[in-house]
Amino acid sequence: MATYPLPKFHFQVQWGGVRIGFTEVTGLDMQVEAIEYREGSSPEYSKIKMPGMHKFSNITFKRGTVAGDSDFYKWINTINLTVSERRDIVISLLNETHAPVMTWKAKNAFPVKVQASDLKSDGNEVAIETLELAHEGLNILN
Repeated sequence: MATYPLPKFHFQVQWGGVRIGFTEVTGLDMQVEAIEYREGSSPEYSKIKMPGMHKFSNITFKRGTVAGDSDFYKWINTINLTVSERRDIVISLLNETHAPVMTWKAKNAFPVKVQASDLKSDGNEVAIETLELAHEGLNILN
């Protein structure tokens, strides 16, 4: 049996047990910031590098605009200074039987940007809205 890389077009997003369809998800990355350090009595004339804090990008979701569905705007309007409604977001890459084969979980996410679609009088595209979320950690569950 041949082993192929997974296609990226079959995925699902869940928060609070609700599955929401999106056309695109970006920002599933993390990095570890390097700390440079040199002790004064070190025989080397260079710094050493050691792992530091983890850093996560914001996650961006895009989907078609649906009349009467303003959940993204309602969610961003719950933010009041440092108080916000936070949700754990689960993003799963699915196989041909619709079973998750790779799953990411973003912890304590909250919206930082909601953007309506660009409007164009001679366009022939679907109106796409964008939601950008900040979060406190990204884990791969399987």
